[in-house]
Amino acid sequence: MEYRYLGRSGFRVPVLSFGTGTFGGSGALFSAWGSTDVAQARRLVDICLDAGLNMFDSADVYSKGAAEEILGEAIKGRPRDSLIISTKATFRFGEGENQVGSSRYHLVNAVDAALRRLGTDYIDLFQLHGFDARPPVEEVLSTLDNLVRAGKIRYLGVSNFSGWHLMKSLATADRYGWSRYVAHQAYYSLLGRDYEWELMPLAEDQGVGAVVWSPLGWGRLTGKIRRGQPLPESSRLQSQTAVDSGPPVDFEHVYKVVDALDEIAAQTGKSVPQVALNWLLQRPTVSTVVIGARNEEQLRQNLGAVGWNLSAEQVAKLDEASAVTKPYPYWHQAGFKYRNPTPV
Repeated sequence: MEYRYLGRSGFRVPVLSFGTGTFGGSGALFSAWGSTDVAQARRLVDICLDAGLNMFDSADVYSKGAAEEILGEAIKGRPRDSLIISTKATFRFGEGENQVGSSRYHLVNAVDAALRRLGTDYIDLFQLHGFDARPPVEEVLSTLDNLVRAGKIRYLGVSNFSGWHLMKSLATADRYGWSRYVAHQAYYSLLGRDYEWELMPLAEDQGVGAVVWSPLGWGRLTGKIRRGQPLPESSRLQSQTAVDSGPPVDFEHVYKVVDALDEIAAQTGKSVPQVALNWLLQRPTVSTVVIGARNEEQLRQNLGAVGWNLSAEQVAKLDEASAVTKPYPYWHQAGFKYRNPTPV
């Protein structure tokens, strides 16, 4: 398993990490993902560790805390310093006015609750699950910095931020000398390359590593979805709640990308998801790609995305098949050809 630095920090993470969205399976959304129990989770963790994957990602809203609890049970008894645990908070977790967002009140309570559910003393990477415009950015960052100084969090990240949200936060942290965000858990796949337009250049400039979620396009690049064929019965896309919660995509675009993936899978002897994941691992700023699995077979399949690389020609073919028209101002900026001025 290859390891990379998490952004411009000194912290190294495996290029593949394991997402626990399938743990628990309660509620309309997460029941469509999976329903992994403690015994199954222990087995999946064993397989990950045997492959050199020791980073496990969760969130408080995954099955209303059950995913963190199951992960905590699955890692119990293992050396804590051999594991990397990341989790997220900010989405609503209760009915009260302060049970949502990134206020000092909610963040402190959310971190303490996550530590209890995970059965650990510290979180290696804590990420804001989404942007909350209500509290001042100074309140958010000073609270997180205090949690770092208290030893409850090692590194900070965000998820689903826009470019200006992230840049404002980084500038504020620099101004006051507070702990900086070193990770951005963002949606990025061959079916959704919006990350490249603004967030990737920002990440390169500011040293923020991408922690990629849904690298198979919300279950559309599993190799089971093809033109003219019905959706598999086990697909999360059978759930309208899951479809509405995930990234939107036109199915004609899906088929175009899958056609290219099929061709390259035949050339390499790899599967469609392995090719799709390998493409991501060659993109700038990507520190780790979060893979999920309902069972051992899916996990072993995804682990096969490492240890080899697509050729430059194969990457170019996938780039072309997945390209879409850039929004303004990026199409305008791409039209400029910068050159040094002619000497007088």
